[in-house]
Parts: sequence; structure tokens; C-alpha cells
Amino acid sequence: MHAAILDPASDTTPHYGEFADPEPDASHQIVELVATGIHNITRRVASGQHYGSMKAAGPIIPGIEGVVRTAEGALVYTGFPRAPFGMLAERIPVAGGMAFPLPPDADPVTIAAGMNPGASSWMPLRQQETLGTVIVTGATGVAGQMAVANARLLGATRVIALGRSQAALDALPEGTVTVALIGEREPDAAAIRDAIGDESPSIVLDYVWGPVAETLFAALQSHGLDEVEGRTQYIQIGAAGGPDAALPASLLRARPIAIAGSGAGSASMKTLMQELPAYLDVLARGGVTLRTNVYPLEHIAEAWQDATPGVRAVVVP
Repeated sequence: MHAAILDPASDTTPHYGEFADPEPDASHQIVELVATGIHNITRRVASGQHYGSMKAAGPIIPGIEGVVRTAEGALVYTGFPRAPFGMLAERIPVAGGMAFPLPPDADPVTIAAGMNPGASSWMPLRQQETLGTVIVTGATGVAGQMAVANARLLGATRVIALGRSQAALDALPEGTVTVALIGEREPDAAAIRDAIGDESPSIVLDYVWGPVAETLFAALQSHGLDEVEGRTQYIQIGAAGGPDAALPASLLRARPIAIAGSGAGSASMKTLMQELPAYLDVLARGGVTLRTNVYPLEHIAEAWQDATPGVRAVVVP
């Protein structure tokens, strides 16, 4: 069969070629590719740079999740193919336990592009009893844009979007509070503090980490011994700005704040299974939208290298 093939030991970009067909087994069925997104996690897992990467002794087919057609002709959202197979192939072995039928009239490309980045914020937002002020770092990327939209859809009182590009921030929905970061700690922290005002944010969705997180920690630092009202959930989701950030001990003592990660391994699988169908419906009815670039599988190298800001590359057969 035709597939995108990558050897993590020597390749940085997959090539289009022939790969052995997968065989079904007791826990995997063979499905056909309809659409799959080239997400940040797709690239990082394949290259061995993600904590979820598996050691591979030879070539693999990248791709974690997407839309497929079953042997019965049904369109479903599924993922986690049996190694060394991935979603970027004509035929894929997937476990039967994770197969969510697409809602009627759902666009497979939109589902493939949006489920991974959109669900990354949808799930932690849904765990909040109430949404007051929501802060999103990296708000100009695909996942950040969708986080802003998800927060508004779920009733956030205010959404504060942090990013580097003023033009991209200006393109966010009307009513979004935006802070264009210049990369300097003190002025950026002061601008974030001004945007936050007197009300503690209920949740922070951080797609950047690194120095941006340190700047945000400085902005959240309270001074004095008065009790700070309102608890903040700081959710670490991505690390586009770097893998490490220094966390001041004083922040943990001066403000009621909880810092946790949300990702494969830490997120509840039960919660994931409950929320994925709900978010499929959100995307299917156009509650959250995104831009896509669509490539045929034979143009996988071009799709893999597509870094168009705010746009998600999607591969189809």
C-alpha cells in the first residue's frame, strides 16, 4: 500500500512510498484513510521528541488520529494505530474501542484538523464548574485560536489572549482581550497584569511554557499578605516556547493556584471518551472553525513542512 514512511533514526521528513499492508488481529480492524491532520504532536511523536514517542527499530508510518472509513462504509474518528503503522497510509489497523461515528454532514477535513488541537482546551475547560476570566498563551496558533473560541462558547466571562503577532491577535473574535508580547519580561508582565485587573483568572491554558510562562508567573504574583480571592487553575498543554520554566516558590504561597498538565497520560481516559463525541458535534455544527491546507498523501513532504501560521495541514488519500 502507499504510505508516508519515516525512519526516526535518519529522517526528518516522511517520504511517499510502498509499505507492507497491515493485517487484522483480535483487537484491531483495518480501516481506510479519509483525512488526518499534521499536528505538532504528530511531528514530535514521529521524531522521538515527545514523551509519548516509542522506540522504533526501523521505518514507521506517522500519524496518531483522524477520520477513516470502516469496512462497513461508516465514517468514524479514531486513532492510536498499531505500531509501526500510523494514520498516514491508505490502510490502517486501529483498535475497535476508539471509534466515534461522525455526525451527519460533518466535514471529515474539519474533524481531522480540529479534534486534536481543539480537544486539548475543551477538556480542561469543561472540568471547570464556572468560567470567569480565561487566559490563553500562544493564542495565535491553531490550538490557541480554538482555545479562545472554546472558552467563549462555554461561557467565559472574559478571555485574555497572549501572543506575539498583533495582526493575528486582532483577527480573534471581537470582545477578546489581547496582549501582544514583545519578549521582555517586565513590560510583558505589566501588560498582562493590566489585562487581568483585580479578578483572579479562573484558568490559564498554556500552549507555550518556557519564558512566556515565567512572564505569566510574574504577572500573577501578588504582593502583600492579604488573602487573594479566587482560585486559578494553571493548565500546561504545550511547550512551543521551551521545555522548562522556573516556577517561583512565592507564587505558590501568595495566590491560591494549582498547576497541572493536560495530555496523554495525565488526562483521564474516561473523560476523554465522554468528551470526544461532544466536541465532534461542536466542530460538525460549526461552533468552532479553523483554516486548513489540504494535501494528497503523495505530497506528504510538503504537508509535513507546512508551517502556515494559524492554519492546519490535513492529508487525504
